[in-house]
Amino acid sequence: MAAGVVMIQGRRMGRAIIVLPSIFTLANLFFGFWSMVLASQGEFYRASWWIVIAGVLDTLDGLAARMGKAATRFGGELDSLVDIVSFGIAPAVLMYHLHFAALGPFAWLFCFGFATCVALRLARYNTSAHTPPSGGFFGLPSPAAGMTLAAYYPFTQTTFFQTQLSGLPWNQILVFLPIVLGLAMLSNVHYPKLPRIGIRTTQGVYGLVVNVTLIAFAIFSRDIFFFPLGLTYMTYGMGRGAVLVFLERGEDETQEDGGDPSITRRPALVKDFRGLRRRRPG
Repeated sequence: MAAGVVMIQGRRMGRAIIVLPSIFTLANLFFGFWSMVLASQGEFYRASWWIVIAGVLDTLDGLAARMGKAATRFGGELDSLVDIVSFGIAPAVLMYHLHFAALGPFAWLFCFGFATCVALRLARYNTSAHTPPSGGFFGLPSPAAGMTLAAYYPFTQTTFFQTQLSGLPWNQILVFLPIVLGLAMLSNVHYPKLPRIGIRTTQGVYGLVVNVTLIAFAIFSRDIFFFPLGLTYMTYGMGRGAVLVFLERGEDETQEDGGDPSITRRPALVKDFRGLRRRRPG
């Protein structure tokens, strides 16, 4: 009798573990849809933060699936469909009502282009046969791109922006920002994940410090924190990719010199980065 009770409880626990990631995913969809409703009503501040909250839930559903070993094809497909809404359509709708609606009858095409890039990026991710080195991403992750766009409006409400940055040509910057984010998503640039948390290794302690610091800024300085963080992350990946391309070209040139000792050999740094050579996903 006791064994039967334990078995039933185990089955219920297993089902709960499998269902939990999907609950986070559907909550992600809820906040993404709610953001679009608020944006259409002109409540841009709340609409922006619901997209960021959707990004947090997107992280939690992946974490729950890995910890419970409950990753399924259904969960992966559901996650991608929800991400198109929360990090593609919702930020595009927000930016349309916030900025592009006043630019002319065809300005919405910029927002559509961003949403299209998110859809293409997710489709490529789902069909990719390769994984990037160090467990990162090929191309800027769509949640990072969507949250960067969403965090723009709260950033404009800070004293720092209004006193130091309001004089910049933001009308022009906001036209190019969705384009740059879209290209970053479709690129083969390697973007790293956050370091894993631990207390037994130096790397784990480093990951703990980084994650705790990010959480602290996200809680206590969220308005001024998320938009610069998103731009920094995007720029870091693209800058790092440009450096790697430069180093690889230097390596190729030195390999084509015929072994002439009079020609300067490639620096050791190139060898260190050789393992990070980009491969196009399948």
